[in-house]
Amino acid sequence: MQALLIARKDLAIEIATGEIVTTSAFFAVLVVVIASLAFYAGPESKVSVAPGVIWVAVAFAAVLSLSRTWQREREEGALSGLLVTPTARSAIFAGKALGMAVFITLVEIVVVPVTALFFNVDLVAMGPGIAMFCLAATPGIAAVGTLFGVMTVRTRARDLVLASVLFPLLAPTLLSAVAGTRELFNGVPIAGLVDYLELMGVFAFVFTAGGLWMFEILIEG
Repeated sequence: MQALLIARKDLAIEIATGEIVTTSAFFAVLVVVIASLAFYAGPESKVSVAPGVIWVAVAFAAVLSLSRTWQREREEGALSGLLVTPTARSAIFAGKALGMAVFITLVEIVVVPVTALFFNVDLVAMGPGIAMFCLAATPGIAAVGTLFGVMTVRTRARDLVLASVLFPLLAPTLLSAVAGTRELFNGVPIAGLVDYLELMGVFAFVFTAGGLWMFEILIEG
């Protein structure tokens, strides 16, 4: 219940302002457009280029979203106020991760159709598979970002630190998502992509469990 309250607070602020999703989605679309102009080489490029474009855009948008989410908590001592409430630290982590997962999902809803448009991807055929990869990848991205995003709260070079820490940790999820999406575009059925989905699921589980355990240490440190 406490986690849902934290997530609802973040979502209510976003509904009122729209700054995180709007900014992140615009940035992600810009990445897609630039990549399509730079790397598009005919219909065959959708297999070799489009998977990377989708997940690079999502990864960059996630970093931007995380940076802004924690900046909100720094403003006017909001995080300090949250910490003095009788809220479990694990609930804070779960609520922030849940809100972050919603933000990333909204960005994916924008990025995937735009990429399909520029790279001539058949969303009717590929849409269910892409949706499964998004569902598998998003929890891990949100959990890692929330766990290590708190490290930037008291850091001056917060954006540099977040990107430097986050991208190496996201490598298993991003590489699995890119490789799996490429195989999907090559015509491999969804049943043949289970290994990629399982790897992303394991990654999400490990960092969610680790976040519930370690978040208090990081946020109190």
